[in-house]
Amino acid sequence: MGAMDAPASQSPTTKVPWTPWRTVVAFGIVSLAADMVYEGMRSAAGPFLGSLGASALTVGVVTGAGEAIALALRLVTGPLADRSGRYWSLTFVGYALTALCVPLLAVAPFLGAAGLVTASTLILLERTGKAIRSPSKSALLAEMARSVGRGRGFAVHKALDQVGAFAGPLVVAGVAILSGRLWLGFAVLAIPGALSLLLLAQLRGRITSAAVPDAPGAPILPAAESKRLPRSFYAFAWSCAAGTAGLMTFGVISFHLVDAGLLGAGVVPVVYAAAMAVEAVAALTTGFAYDRWNARVLYCLPVMIAALPALTFSGDLGVVLVGIAIWGLATGIQDSTVKALVADLVPQSRLATAYGVFAAFQGVAALAGGSLAGALYTHHLAVLIGVVATVQALSLVLLVTTLRLRSGHRPTAAPRA
Repeated sequence: MGAMDAPASQSPTTKVPWTPWRTVVAFGIVSLAADMVYEGMRSAAGPFLGSLGASALTVGVVTGAGEAIALALRLVTGPLADRSGRYWSLTFVGYALTALCVPLLAVAPFLGAAGLVTASTLILLERTGKAIRSPSKSALLAEMARSVGRGRGFAVHKALDQVGAFAGPLVVAGVAILSGRLWLGFAVLAIPGALSLLLLAQLRGRITSAAVPDAPGAPILPAAESKRLPRSFYAFAWSCAAGTAGLMTFGVISFHLVDAGLLGAGVVPVVYAAAMAVEAVAALTTGFAYDRWNARVLYCLPVMIAALPALTFSGDLGVVLVGIAIWGLATGIQDSTVKALVADLVPQSRLATAYGVFAAFQGVAALAGGSLAGALYTHHLAVLIGVVATVQALSLVLLVTTLRLRSGHRPTAAPRA
């Protein structure tokens, strides 16, 4: 009998496997710690690069290229995970890049003329880490959450993730204010970065071999099958792309808050933090509802998005705040419950590929939607409202089509070891 097959009583070093819920929560805490690191960096990347001599154009190019890498590269890393079966290894590498690159930004101010190039490179490498881990991480989470309900699993994970997204920027801001050194805030983020890697290693050791990729004879997902993703997946990807195009970035909304004189620039981050809290609640609520009522809960998404331009670009602060709350609700659903349906639409062996393709659809749509909102906001608001409403009607039709196609063909789940 091999070491992996031996009963726990025969070896005092054998670790007791964690329950499915405990693994989901632990994975969420890994994301919480990692989100503290990279959201902390993203909240101050512009001023930090500026302090190193970057122009506004340079800041825009570096941060824009980073987001493009984080999304577009998933078209490569998703299929790579499915072909190689190394979901766990790719997840670890991705988190390691984040945990290392962000704290290393602290050395950039001491490198003279090379500081700006070094900082820019580290930011792009961190975003590369996001692209490397995201498809594999989502595929692993989909499998871990299968027995507890994928809607619930993604919801709890997203809620914990948002705690990190809220706390990281506050840590960086607090350290910077107290010390007067922005780079020191990045250095402090080495602590949650190290914790994310330690817990990730602990998590792998506590999952049964059937739930651990790269383990001999028991990969979490079977070898990738040579077949295309189903039509229902592409219908859903187009539906969510249409939704994302109408779900404007907070940057455009925050610009309106200041440009219209509704809030001072210093208060805007507080509004954003409140939207992140709403996003966490939305993820939890719709995730649990998904497991009870299935994908029908997503019908509310196009309706909410259609109302956003009229609300968020209003001249009344109260109306805008209502719109921002709805924006947070829609964003929370997009980032959690939507992923549960993706996992239910595709074969287990194609999960990472599907998440990579899905991210590419959303990335292109986000760029198009942000550009559209920016171009029409000032002089053609009525046109923007009409265009977004039309696109959301298309999104709803595609969502109905997705569910009809799904009812005619459901992918067979992978057998458990």
